[in-house]
Amino acid sequence: MSVESPVESVSERLAAAIAALPPLTPAAMETVCQSLLIDVAGICISARHSDFMQATLAATDEPGECTVIGQAAGRSLGMAAICNGTAAHGDDYDDTYEGGPAHAGAVVVPALLAAAEQHGLSGARLGLGIAVGAEVICRMCVVAPKLVHKAGFHPTAVFGTIGAAAGVGAALGLNQRQLVDAMGIAASMSSGIIEYLAEGAWTKRMHPGWAAQAGYRAARLALAGFVGPRTMFEGEHGFFHAFARQRDGNFDAMLDGVGSHWLAAGIAFKPYACGTMAHPYIDCARKLVADGLDPADIASIECETAEGIVHRLWEPLANKQNPPNGYAAKFSVPYAIAVGLLRGDAGLADYQEAVVMSPEVRALAGKIRYVIDPDNPYPNQFTGHLRVTLHNGQVRQARQGHFRGGMDEPLPMDDLIKKFRANCAYGDLPGTRTEALLQDISSLLSRPKIELHALRCA
Repeated sequence: MSVESPVESVSERLAAAIAALPPLTPAAMETVCQSLLIDVAGICISARHSDFMQATLAATDEPGECTVIGQAAGRSLGMAAICNGTAAHGDDYDDTYEGGPAHAGAVVVPALLAAAEQHGLSGARLGLGIAVGAEVICRMCVVAPKLVHKAGFHPTAVFGTIGAAAGVGAALGLNQRQLVDAMGIAASMSSGIIEYLAEGAWTKRMHPGWAAQAGYRAARLALAGFVGPRTMFEGEHGFFHAFARQRDGNFDAMLDGVGSHWLAAGIAFKPYACGTMAHPYIDCARKLVADGLDPADIASIECETAEGIVHRLWEPLANKQNPPNGYAAKFSVPYAIAVGLLRGDAGLADYQEAVVMSPEVRALAGKIRYVIDPDNPYPNQFTGHLRVTLHNGQVRQARQGHFRGGMDEPLPMDDLIKKFRANCAYGDLPGTRTEALLQDISSLLSRPKIELHALRCA
């Protein structure tokens, strides 16, 4: 049975708002665009010697003039976008939109940096593209909350391709019709399943890089006159039918205030190098230790949690208590709580293999269970709770109703810069080189023409 096409489709309304924007970084997005550039660059530096990046670099050896952050040699535009997107997301230390969750920066910053370098764009155009790309990803998150994950897809991957296409399209000055085509084409390029959760496989790491290069290509196809479906969001065989298994999404919420109210201005930045929903639990663990709890006294821990994260961060429980490798540990709340209690942090070093395999960490993670809280506000808020029973029968509790680094407690710029410096140190970048790199990144949005060679490192 056919469905009558709308007079004006969702993507046409979205594209009209994007096309009407001036060719400048939106004022409401200046700070978050600056923060995204700093955060993504630092994370790329931290990952530059990692095993997953060495594999990615070896597989993308197409010479070109586009910069791979933290590497000496350039790549073709598509390969640079893949490399930077993979580096930015590979350690799960990148930004998050809490309503998703989705990671916008790891997709749109690599896509826009490559496009800006290739096409000689200005910093203002770069900022516009980052803002638009991030905003489209965030607005897609509100259409069918939780259903994309539930259907087995990674929202960053499938939303990211469309966000990258819109962002690159805005930066290149595509008109409304071309933007509609770009997003429609990108929808056929979207991909990314979440089966990496089973054993800690690496595929999630490359999702943003793949989305970044695909989004760029979709925008270029549209600019050249290639036609995409205008009803790709809401159509009978459209995006949400495919990736959320439904067509009746909340498109009114997606379009409400578009072009004037920026959801992406509330993007959150991570203080810990793991899945975002684990962060409040780590804060609770650290608070209990700061208040005098000795992990050696713990008999058991029960945590209240949202049903929507159980299949990704809690189950199978035996696997989450004993993750097979450092990457799998990043998607385990029991592991996150254990390192928070025993090591006082959950940074990059806390997900190294030696720590993950530590008998002490595994023994403590094995004491952690969960119960589902039916009133949990996820995905609009990420929460944490620990109810600790001691060997002597005493009970200690800690609760946190928000994600530190998110909308309720934003990460200050000073802390973001400290994170940048720590990431550069982790990637073996000398201190003087780190400060020069920070200055260079901080000036990008004000430049008349983007040039990125200063972001390359031997």
